[in-house]
Amino acid sequence: MKFYADRVPVALRQLLTDIAVVLWVYLWIRVALWIHDTVEQLAVPGQKLESAGSGIAANLAEASGKVGRVPLVGDELTKPFTGAADAARSIAEAGHDQQEFVAQLALILPAIALSVPLALVLFLWLPLRVRWIRRAGVAAAVRDNPAGQDLLALRALASQPLTDLAKLGPDIAQSWRSGDPAAVTALADLELRRLGLRHRRR
Repeated sequence: MKFYADRVPVALRQLLTDIAVVLWVYLWIRVALWIHDTVEQLAVPGQKLESAGSGIAANLAEASGKVGRVPLVGDELTKPFTGAADAARSIAEAGHDQQEFVAQLALILPAIALSVPLALVLFLWLPLRVRWIRRAGVAAAVRDNPAGQDLLALRALASQPLTDLAKLGPDIAQSWRSGDPAAVTALADLELRRLGLRHRRR
């Protein structure tokens, strides 16, 4: 398996691209974490609301219990306290619900922020990078034996632009068919150069 080209300009471009992709992913992860932390701060009012509502409800329930012990009129006096305690519990529940909503939002928004950048990496850059690694790995494995050079030459004839093939001579295809070693080597070099590779030996 070959991860980088032999030719310095191509290898440098690949390395810089890989570094840029890693930095791109890291940057968006940091952005997603910042969004998460920022959204979570919206839960602070809900926490205070829940805490205050629970505290008020507890105090009113305690007061209701004490008032309920008053002879004759205790039951009547507890009704306002009980109603107020129920209202305070509703406030506490609203604060709790707000916290849950914020917690869900703190997960959804960072996921949305990460989805597009990661999709660009996974569906655009990564397939191209893996395809080059596979092709370069095969080419590097066969480039220094005659049969492999012949395969590379055939690949060059099939895929290289006509202008590049014409630079090798007007009868380059005929020379390859006749097994001319110079033509095979020139075509193989052309294909290797496209991948950023070179022969290890002549």
